Amino acid sequence: MNQQQKLIYNDLKTRYNKSTLSKSEMANELGISYSTIDGYISKGYGIPNYKKLGTAKNAKVIFNIIDVAEFLSQTIKTA
Repeated sequence: MNQQQKLIYNDLKTRYNKSTLSKSEMANELGISYSTIDGYISKGYGIPNYKKLGTAKNAKVIFNIIDVAEFLSQTIKTA
């Protein structure tokens, strides 16, 4: 994990105080809508790795904050 990933990880861990994010929390972090997250999941791109808890179409989806930190560090533009 590089320095930027560590900073993002620590920020997420401090703000959410847990190791995973829900779809709505992920949408908030990316500044997109909940339904856009669903669209990205169905297309298979545009979001970090996730886990689907169950086999139902509407099963809960979670994002590990380590994966989120890695994804954000690759997509955030810095000055």
